[in-house]
Amino acid sequence: MTQSLVIRRPDDWHLHLRDGAMLDAVLPETARHFGRAIIMPNLVPPVVTGDQAAAYRDRILAALPEGMAFEPLMTLYLTESTDPADVAAAHASGLIKAVKLYPAGATTNSSSGVSHFDKVRPVLEKMAEIGLPLCVHGEVTDADIDIFDREAVFIDRVLDPIRKSTPGLRVVMEHITTANGVDYVKSNETDLGATITTHHLIINRNHILVGGIKPHYYCLPVAKREEHRLALVTAATSGDARFFLGTDSAPHTDANKEMACGCAGCFTATNTMSLLAEVFERADALDNLEGFASRNGPGFYRLPVNEDTITLTKGDAVTYPSKIDTDDGPVTVFDAGFPLHWRVD
Repeated sequence: MTQSLVIRRPDDWHLHLRDGAMLDAVLPETARHFGRAIIMPNLVPPVVTGDQAAAYRDRILAALPEGMAFEPLMTLYLTESTDPADVAAAHASGLIKAVKLYPAGATTNSSSGVSHFDKVRPVLEKMAEIGLPLCVHGEVTDADIDIFDREAVFIDRVLDPIRKSTPGLRVVMEHITTANGVDYVKSNETDLGATITTHHLIINRNHILVGGIKPHYYCLPVAKREEHRLALVTAATSGDARFFLGTDSAPHTDANKEMACGCAGCFTATNTMSLLAEVFERADALDNLEGFASRNGPGFYRLPVNEDTITLTKGDAVTYPSKIDTDDGPVTVFDAGFPLHWRVD
């Protein structure tokens, strides 16, 4: 029996578009279904000033295929030399919607990130003053901390002290992967939200490692135990407005994923809405999909919900291309490992 679900057009509150040939190839995969997206600034070199963000926005809009409507929501990459006045000016102009904190070395193209958090205190204080959100990659990078524990340690050692010392700072914990992250968000009623990725709702660490290494399931933060995946599903499907969709869709060519030291990232832009419908249906929570994908994010960022809608229809199994071709090489689309029956009409 065919079923249909009409929801406000969704947004992606954590997206990597890259640049150049990769941008040209992957942008349509997001713009097909999503109205807006928070654009990650970790290019090489990173987007650290308002002028650089404006130039990147122009390149994104130039790459948008004719007939597609999409609004890139720009961010700045926080460094230890970031100028609070430049951040405030870029925000006041309407150009940027957030600043991104990468602990130095935490993930792809994060070498320019923050090592000494006291050095960015003036920027954080200015952001609290003007209401500009801080998007956080929530992992410590200490060599003595197990990679599966880095999110929990970051909350205790870095995030909670930052928030206590900077009252009013609005923070998005991006791509949370643990029950610890879920619990921390739920314990704070104001100024804190969290994005959850599509792939972290579907895979746990066994999917990466059992039966051979699956490089296209490898991302950072790395997927955790099944108990943590279940905590994420419960949070995402609960209707709690503090949790919203940020795919962290991160395209890398197959050559860069399938190598001795492969890149971290899952590319989910193409099939995310079909995947989410499956997850929410299995949780008997389809009524909450619109909140997670279309309403909670705008609510946190103090933006209007999209006026237009999309229709999800359940029927025969739907297939997506296994790869997206780019001039740099093919990019593998995330494979859930189970049939998808929901499509976007």
